[in-house]
Amino acid sequence: MHIFFSVGEPSGDQHAAELIRELRSRRPDLVASGFGGPRMQEAGCSLLYRLTDLAVMGFMRVVPLLWRFVLLSRRARSYFIERQPDAVVLVDFPGFNWWIARYAKQAGIPVFYYLPPQLWAWAPWRIRRVRRNVDHILSGLTFECDWYQQRGVEAEFVGHPFFDEVAQHELDQQLCDQWQTAATRNVAVLPGSRTHEVTSNFPVMVEIMRRLVSRNPEIRFLVGCYNEKQRDWCEQFLEDSDVEVAVHLFAGKTPEVIQSSECALTVSGSVSLELLARTTPSVVIYRCGRLFHLIVDFLVSCEYVSLPNLMAKRELMPEFVGSGNPEPIIAGATQVLEGWITDHHQLDSARASLSALRDEVMQLGANAKAANEILERMPATDSVRRAA
Repeated sequence: MHIFFSVGEPSGDQHAAELIRELRSRRPDLVASGFGGPRMQEAGCSLLYRLTDLAVMGFMRVVPLLWRFVLLSRRARSYFIERQPDAVVLVDFPGFNWWIARYAKQAGIPVFYYLPPQLWAWAPWRIRRVRRNVDHILSGLTFECDWYQQRGVEAEFVGHPFFDEVAQHELDQQLCDQWQTAATRNVAVLPGSRTHEVTSNFPVMVEIMRRLVSRNPEIRFLVGCYNEKQRDWCEQFLEDSDVEVAVHLFAGKTPEVIQSSECALTVSGSVSLELLARTTPSVVIYRCGRLFHLIVDFLVSCEYVSLPNLMAKRELMPEFVGSGNPEPIIAGATQVLEGWITDHHQLDSARASLSALRDEVMQLGANAKAANEILERMPATDSVRRAA
């Protein structure tokens, strides 16, 4: 059995790696190939290209890479014709993955979309592409699954793998014990997994930290960076900015940073699901370029950005998104965080709301269910493909 994966985000790399392990536990003969990242390689996937190295967001950042994406999609088309994988599994990364789905269908290969793009929020008219090029949606959100089904797309709710990864992650308890002390108040700062997110948002986060500590000097800030390179960039920025704030930087320790903190300041992204799973009250910010912000304002038909807010259909995690002058983001986020820090009733109320939502939506076993769905559906789709 041969399955081709196309994954472009760091978080998707982790999800796909766990899915590959689940599939291989059921089918030891599995051959996994495709586009992805280092975690997929560790799980035994043979990569044609490390697509996660190109993870971008925003029109102006995509433009210089367009030709490379074209070449990679053509490479996939040739690969499908020559190697004829038994199935193609896509994880998020819309835009590029639409072309991968199209070429797979042209080659008669069944296509599964695991954690599909949020078309219901920003591009509902693209449902035609899904109907034309995707055989099965494997959704992490119940309302998303319903949305696809109501539009004639075969979809199954399997749960979100982020909850599995949180439950399975063994915390570095020594690190948590070191930073969880009664004498200080810890605030987690999570500047994102993409480098451009860090460079756009961390300076704003630093100003929020400055204002908070000016009135609450007992606060410590634990910064959870995605990798060492980003940690080094944040450290250099702090040195250049001469910040007189108790800031401690970590790389690859986001779960421990969250676990050791009372509340969090985070860039919008899938980490919000871990914050939900650990019931950590959080403020969500996202600063982007003016053009991207205008496009989002024009296209997005959804009131909220973070997944927990979408799930709850109300703002459990206060959001501040914008471009240009960052003052509205800074002032709004500072006010909410200071309220939590100075009033334990506000903090407890926010935590209780997250706990209620977590108990309602947190369902484990997403990767196992996704693996079962793929394997159960492949014989029928495969027989049709071979007969075609």
